[in-house]
Amino acid sequence: MKIALSEHAKKRLIERGITKQNIEEAIEMPDYTIKKVNKTEAYKKIKDKTLKVVYANENKFIKIITLIWK
Repeated sequence: MKIALSEHAKKRLIERGITKQNIEEAIEMPDYTIKKVNKTEAYKKIKDKTLKVVYANENKFIKIITLIWK
């Protein structure tokens, strides 16, 4: 799977201590997803927190819009 991070997502990845493996797990094996018009929200429980990954499918890759620990 090809993943591209927006500049915003790159900042959040570093700020929030999120790994690319965390992102891949949330997208490939989410606990649940919420589909919106142009984007998808994937939720994945990792240890004691839930990771929310907001992304859009763009041609041959997935563009990560933002990342949030809940």
